Amino acid sequence: MAFIDYYKVLGIDKNATDKEIKNAYRKMARKYHPDLNQNDTEAERLFKQANEANEVLSDPEKRKKYDKYGENWQHGDAYEQQARQQSQQRSYGGGGGFGGGQDFGGFDFGGGSGGDFSDFFNSMFGGGPPGSGSGGGRQSQRYRGQDLNATLQLNLRDIMESKKQTITVNGKNIRLTIPAGVANGQTIKIAGHGGAGSNGSPAGDLYIEFSVPEDAEFKRVGNDLYKNVDIDIYTAVLGGDITADTLTGKVKLKVAPGTQNNTKVKLKGKGVALYKKDGQFGDLYLTYNVQVPTNLSDKQKQLFEELAKFDNQ
Repeated sequence: MAFIDYYKVLGIDKNATDKEIKNAYRKMARKYHPDLNQNDTEAERLFKQANEANEVLSDPEKRKKYDKYGENWQHGDAYEQQARQQSQQRSYGGGGGFGGGQDFGGFDFGGGSGGDFSDFFNSMFGGGPPGSGSGGGRQSQRYRGQDLNATLQLNLRDIMESKKQTITVNGKNIRLTIPAGVANGQTIKIAGHGGAGSNGSPAGDLYIEFSVPEDAEFKRVGNDLYKNVDIDIYTAVLGGDITADTLTGKVKLKVAPGTQNNTKVKLKGKGVALYKKDGQFGDLYLTYNVQVPTNLSDKQKQLFEELAKFDNQ
């Protein structure tokens, strides 16, 4: 398998900050998410690569090993232990050394070492092909499965109550409960649903990040929502009834006579659900925008002029 440069996958350089890594991953995850690219195998491949790159580069310890050992970063600890054992054997005259007593600390394990690098690790840890003589008699190494990352796209209406949903990760269907009121960028862990472990070792974990983008109609601030509502000048002056949208349906409101532009009203309990608290909600704040009529007819202009005369008396 060809070596995949995780930095190139995310379009960043090796000196990228944690924030730059996170932003680059989120951008790719949104662009190539399977829900937005159904039946697109190339988008699916790029989405998986982005998840894999983020899983490694967003973890300081994993990133350090990746920078040193490249594609074989998961075997870094085992390699260093093996190297120490070989060094001790040479010190005690045990033989079996590599390169006549050469110090392994001098090797350069950059990410671009390619196939030869993998072959070296395979021969060292018993991964060579049958009959090749590499790894004969060595005990197979045990490694915990790789942690996986996934992004789940939601909207404000999706998080008004806790609900169960089935998602597919690496070909496996996983049923999970999405808590009410999750925030954009919030992450939950599903233990044991990551990559499979080797030789009986436990599987890794699955980390799911929730993406709840800004809504075109409502602005979310914590558990509260904010929305602008247009009312005509006649309702503002004389008062009357209007209908406004909320996340859970339409509500009828009574506008008081003489309502001014930018007047704010609060609808208690019409905001976003509180996190993991079904049935409890924040508030919705409405701001009235009084609409001044345009393209008046001559008759309408005459009426407004008469009203102006009354105000000047």
